[in-house]
Amino acid sequence: MTATGSASASGIELRHLRAFVAVARRGSFTQAAQELLITQPALSRTVAQLEGGLGVRLLERSSRGVALTDTGRGFLVHAERTLAAFDAALAAAHQDLTLRLGFSWLLPDPWAQRAIAGFERDSGAQVELVRCDDPLDALNRESVDIALVRGARAVGGAVRTVHLYDERRVAVRARTEADQRETSHVPSDMPDTLRWQDAHEWTLVVNTGSGTTGPWCWPNGGGPRRYVDTANFDEWLESVAAGRGIGVVPDVAERRIHHPALRFLSLTGAPPSPVRLAYRPDNSAGAGSALLRHFLNAALDAATTCTHTGEPYP
Repeated sequence: MTATGSASASGIELRHLRAFVAVARRGSFTQAAQELLITQPALSRTVAQLEGGLGVRLLERSSRGVALTDTGRGFLVHAERTLAAFDAALAAAHQDLTLRLGFSWLLPDPWAQRAIAGFERDSGAQVELVRCDDPLDALNRESVDIALVRGARAVGGAVRTVHLYDERRVAVRARTEADQRETSHVPSDMPDTLRWQDAHEWTLVVNTGSGTTGPWCWPNGGGPRRYVDTANFDEWLESVAAGRGIGVVPDVAERRIHHPALRFLSLTGAPPSPVRLAYRPDNSAGAGSALLRHFLNAALDAATTCTHTGEPYP
């Protein structure tokens, strides 16, 4: 039997190639499983089926991670070419498809621009940006296909997440007369830095819909003495500007928000705030799993690029 006939009889499919390429690129079964929207055991079985069908070892597994064998390196070149050709055919059929990305406020830059551009270039589909007060609720109602969520709160059992990166937290408060004097070269007696460990002294303004900092950050107590609840980002912003209390927000806000009534402060000792993409594998109303996989690939690549180039982190 010829080699071609043997491969055909072995039942090798595109899913086997995608599994192998994802592991080879990420160097990790865990990260590759997240990319492909499958469980790690299922991914391991798929790669094992590919190696069994070919009768060769493509990957070396050890406690240090995963590495390509010499045969695996050669096979990777051909597998990527095959998948690229197939994806190009899919892109031609996807010209009218749209993936809806939900977000509550300030898509991080330059991550968002690079992720969206990479996705649209490689998939042929379009990204529709959907601003919503609660992206997770929109995801569960299937009014978006994927959601950018900030913070570490639970997302629910039906939702999966992929971690992109962590954002640094800063504090923000209303400007005072002392701040105005400072702009006139008169020193202010107001502190330029707050400490996370002093949170018990604060009144904290909380965005209960999509905020990153709230009572959940101090599950064992020790948090602010009082909270002011707001329902969304706009209410949070204006409540802080009105002097209702201290706000804590990812540092992207300091670069992007220019509100004359606000002053941003350094915040020491604060834990980072994770940024994740959330999606529902069982979403039946929106984009299919192929588009989700394309967007997750573009999103992870964009996050990695921003980190490696040393640009202002998303």
